[in-house]
Amino acid sequence: MKLSSKGDYGIRALIDLAQNNGRGPIPSGEIAARQGIPGSLIGQVLGSLRLAGFVRSVRGAQGGHELALAADGIRMDIVVEALDGPITPGACLEKANPACSGSAAQIAMWEEVQSGIRDTLAQRSLADLANAGATTTGRYSI
Repeated sequence: MKLSSKGDYGIRALIDLAQNNGRGPIPSGEIAARQGIPGSLIGQVLGSLRLAGFVRSVRGAQGGHELALAADGIRMDIVVEALDGPITPGACLEKANPACSGSAAQIAMWEEVQSGIRDTLAQRSLADLANAGATTTGRYSI
């Protein structure tokens, strides 16, 4: 499994919003600058997070973005799937791929890998990442 740039930027934006929670709506430009997210992509990323229900937007001069849910209630497996789609480490696990010619043992191995990734992500909340000292470098640990 490889996290896309959109997934990475989305997690960075969520961490930023969690770390600045309580300040009111945060302008997208501030999030982009602090987290190293290209200005041309921050709108798309925040739009995806809004559609997934993690973020709400406030219009106007004092507008911006803020978390729509408590950071400790946002699980990282749900975030990754909302941004990047199903967590699948191999093509053989993608909705009964008819082109898959892997052996039963190979498929069982990939299912175990998939379960491990999903379990690890499910055990982490946005609050865990925000409180783990994620900084403006955009680096975080899952």
